[in-house]
Amino acid sequence: MLYLLALIGAVTLAVLLWKAYGPTSRPPSRVMGPDDDPDFLWKVDREVHRRRSGDGTGESDQEQGD
Repeated sequence: MLYLLALIGAVTLAVLLWKAYGPTSRPPSRVMGPDDDPDFLWKVDREVHRRRSGDGTGESDQEQGD
């Protein structure tokens, strides 16, 4: 009985040490699309702001066709 408890304790200790210091598994990095890229979004926002302030109407080219 004592050997069984020692075995359970050793396995538990091994699992805890493995979790604490073992190799980390990272999820594979996904490819960032242009709509997730902060620089792209900033450039688009800047371009929209320039167009709106340039023509003075506040509407973009696509909205004027309606």
